[in-house]
Amino acid sequence: MTESKPQPKRRKAASKSKAAEAEQWQKEVEQLSYQEANTALELTLAKLQSSELEVEEMAGLYRRAEAYAARCQVVLEQVAQEVVEWEALSS
Repeated sequence: MTESKPQPKRRKAASKSKAAEAEQWQKEVEQLSYQEANTALELTLAKLQSSELEVEEMAGLYRRAEAYAARCQVVLEQVAQEVVEWEALSS
């Protein structure tokens, strides 16, 4: 009887692929407008409210919701800074 040994090379490749995919997704989030990020956040939160989710899926959705919320915050901070600058120029 032979035992099958795990193949770490495949696991590493899969991990690298998932990491590259996550990195690409994060870059895409950074390009979203406030409205796009807010809509994505709302949709993600709605999915999280489903009682039929697997734990792993919940974790992934939670990470996405955090990223969308962070993007909304960044955009709001940028706009607030622009308003402060405009006010300084006009006074």
